[in-house]
Amino acid sequence: MNDDRLTETLVAQVLGWKVAPGRFMKSNRSWTPSWKFAPLTNLEHAFKLLDNAASSYRVAKNAAGDFDAEVRLGVRTGKASGQA
Repeated sequence: MNDDRLTETLVAQVLGWKVAPGRFMKSNRSWTPSWKFAPLTNLEHAFKLLDNAASSYRVAKNAAGDFDAEVRLGVRTGKASGQA
């Protein structure tokens, strides 16, 4: 699956938007060009998906200066850490 197909899947399943050629149709009957919503490269867009999908999430900087992240979706929890 390429980045465009992943974004289309996330938009449809998480935000409830409809996928149309070159655009996403939002629930309020407005639309946005598909190139303009980029959650894989735009942090604001990624958090929009998280806000709509996750029960809770936490991103923090640890004592070593690296980051720790935890995302909870229902009863499942995912954790990651890495260099900032």
